Amino acid sequence: MDIVFIEDLRVDTVIGIYDWERRVRQRLSLDVEMAFDNTVPAATDDIAHTLNYKDVSKRLIAYISESNYGLVETLAEGCAKIIREEFGVAWVRLKLSKPGAVRGAKAVGVMIERGTRP
Repeated sequence: MDIVFIEDLRVDTVIGIYDWERRVRQRLSLDVEMAFDNTVPAATDDIAHTLNYKDVSKRLIAYISESNYGLVETLAEGCAKIIREEFGVAWVRLKLSKPGAVRGAKAVGVMIERGTRP
């Protein structure tokens, strides 16, 4: 299995359950791993055959920046659904981090895995 990844994609959005969190935009960070067979793109050297990480990144940025969820869990599920349904990815692992949310911790968040790992 090959993995196409996006590391530390940073997006500002409204996220959180507290009143003050609903009034400000906070920075989130995403790490994404997606199963994809890279043999065809490698053989053809043609971007049309790839899982284009720029397209995935742009779609996630648009979705996250316009979202307004209370929980990172809900946002992570939405991101995984987009990746699987819109980009035809059978398996995805997504880490959604909320830097600075807890004093003393670099970041907190969730890591989810959806689909069948090939």
